[in-house]
Amino acid sequence: MIVEEIAEFATALPRDRALAGLDLGTKTIGVALSDRLLTVATPLETVKRKKFTEDAQRLLAILEAREIAGVVLGLPRNMDGSEGPRCQSTRAFARNFAQLWPGPITFWDERLSTVAAERALLEADTSRKKRAELIDHVAASYILQGALDRLRHLKG
Repeated sequence: MIVEEIAEFATALPRDRALAGLDLGTKTIGVALSDRLLTVATPLETVKRKKFTEDAQRLLAILEAREIAGVVLGLPRNMDGSEGPRCQSTRAFARNFAQLWPGPITFWDERLSTVAAERALLEADTSRKKRAELIDHVAASYILQGALDRLRHLKG
């Protein structure tokens, strides 16, 4: 089930279950998870993309093992807010994934999430090679944290 509005997404979520954040790239998928109280996002792993079926199977395994209630997909809008080919690709992935997974899926504007992740890794004095390995799932945690902060604001 794809839910465009975060407020509607919030009402579709069961209580006390974690969320997953995904940063879809052309070569990798960054994965982050929240805690069950939906307060903090933590980077988990970067999945190397192969074919949709294999990518989806890996993601489904993570969602099932961690009892994930909902998925937040980073939506790579252009800086002017418009949607280009990367957004279309992300929406297509969501439509295909929704056929396989029954939980709610929503989108979160991911503009500058990779920039923020890169800055955090640089400040942590991470080597260039290590940054390349970590960037996608750290970016996924920025995406998920943004959505978690918004969800908390809606409740409070």
